[in-house]
Amino acid sequence: MSAIIQDSAKAQVMPQGMRVNGKQWHAPRSAFRPGSGLTSYDERAKERAKQVMVKAKENELKREKEADRQKRVARIKERREAKEEKERYEKMAEKMHKKRVERLKRKEKRNKLINS
Repeated sequence: MSAIIQDSAKAQVMPQGMRVNGKQWHAPRSAFRPGSGLTSYDERAKERAKQVMVKAKENELKREKEADRQKRVARIKERREAKEEKERYEKMAEKMHKKRVERLKRKEKRNKLINS
């Protein structure tokens, strides 16, 4: 019977090696985790699923916002290009005859259509 008690005592206390501070007579402690075991796995899984849904919605809103921004940027660029082209034609009209400027405009438009 004493052999059984000794075997069970050995099974309960597994040596972890020598302690660094040299106090081997103290009982080994576990890590202090005050938050562990407070919420069930099901609750955590539901919370994670909810977070995934929120993240997906946020990403969708970000993509929409970025698309709107890109549209605004493209519209501004188009307006600037049109303004520059208009100024260029006005500058050409100062130097050349009106009919020649009109001919060049038509020619450039044909080239744009062919190239694009």
